[in-house]
Amino acid sequence: MRDLKYRETKRANSKNARRHAMNVERVKMPVVKGDTVRVMRGNDKGKEGKIIRVHTKTGRIVVEGVAMVKKHRKARTADEQSGIIDFPAAIHHSNVMLLDPSTGEPTRVRAKIDDDGTKERVSAKSGEPIPKIVPER
Repeated sequence: MRDLKYRETKRANSKNARRHAMNVERVKMPVVKGDTVRVMRGNDKGKEGKIIRVHTKTGRIVVEGVAMVKKHRKARTADEQSGIIDFPAAIHHSNVMLLDPSTGEPTRVRAKIDDDGTKERVSAKSGEPIPKIVPER
């Protein structure tokens, strides 16, 4: 009878390494969900709105009332109405600027480490801290 010999492969490790590498490839953005931003580029230039959703892998955000698109939607249940609905599309985070909490003007964001070791966002124009609004779940 023949002895079975198995070759050692690195297939499982390479699969996991690829998967984890993809998770690491996230875009760092100066804005978070709940921030008020002003659109600086595109058709909706000058509009202000609140960030509804952040896509960290693609670097895109959804701002309420900006980049509105129409979608033809079929009724999924008997009592649901079908028709054309408007909803905001995602735009790239580089096309918006965060609003300064004290003046309401668009500003860049800097990071500052406090005395107690916590990191906070600071407005580049006024130097005022910009709080991160924790969304309710």
